[in-house]
Amino acid sequence: MIIVYTDGASNGNPGTSGAGIYMKHNDTFKSYHIPLGVMTNHEAEFNAVIHALSICQRSFPNEILSFRTDSKIVVDTIEKDYTRNEMFIPLLNKIREKASAFPYFFIKWIPEKQNFHADRLARQAIKN
Repeated sequence: MIIVYTDGASNGNPGTSGAGIYMKHNDTFKSYHIPLGVMTNHEAEFNAVIHALSICQRSFPNEILSFRTDSKIVVDTIEKDYTRNEMFIPLLNKIREKASAFPYFFIKWIPEKQNFHADRLARQAIKN
């Protein structure tokens, strides 16, 4: 099983944004900081999940994925598989598509203090 922590950050809302991804596989850790351009904080949170799924497709195909994020809106949208927000519909569709390539995809909300690695990486992505 791959444990994936994701976070999105924006300098302004909307503003310059970044994604932070921290992955644990057995005793191996991988970290990614990805500049996202200008978007809202919520869009950055969704895009962090999308980028993490893309990385998992390349590096860990057919693995069980357990994602953790401190974004309640992302977790609620994915768990309910529904949103009324027009901006989030294409993002949810991308997540559905990418997650369907894996045997199991779980996502869970965690407190911000437990997501410090991904948060630090997202903030680093903004600076780059």
